[in-house]
Amino acid sequence: MATDDKCVTLVPYFKIHAGKIQEFKALCAKAVEMTKSEPACLYYGWCFDGDLAFCREGYRDADGLLAHGQNLGPLLTELLNTADVARMEVHGPEEELAKLRGPLADFKPQYFMLEYGFRR
Repeated sequence: MATDDKCVTLVPYFKIHAGKIQEFKALCAKAVEMTKSEPACLYYGWCFDGDLAFCREGYRDADGLLAHGQNLGPLLTELLNTADVARMEVHGPEEELAKLRGPLADFKPQYFMLEYGFRR
């Protein structure tokens, strides 16, 4: 592998249930506040196009992403009561992706292996 970058990016897209956009956005605002305290989170934010939402999030490594899931816990359940996961991708080096395949299996993400690159 031509990279020493261990960064993991989660790329989830959500289809918000009818009549639930404001509730979903309020939960997103809570998620942002909760995520600010995570030391392994490199960036985190929500983007919208009508009833479609995208969470742009990156972590130092797979352990950081797993810690994020633990931190949000019940809030993730609330989010999933107001929207369906339309698509999910996970990007990162294979050694980090391997740590996520089991814990993320229920979401059936598509995995993209980082082979070349750098991180500043």
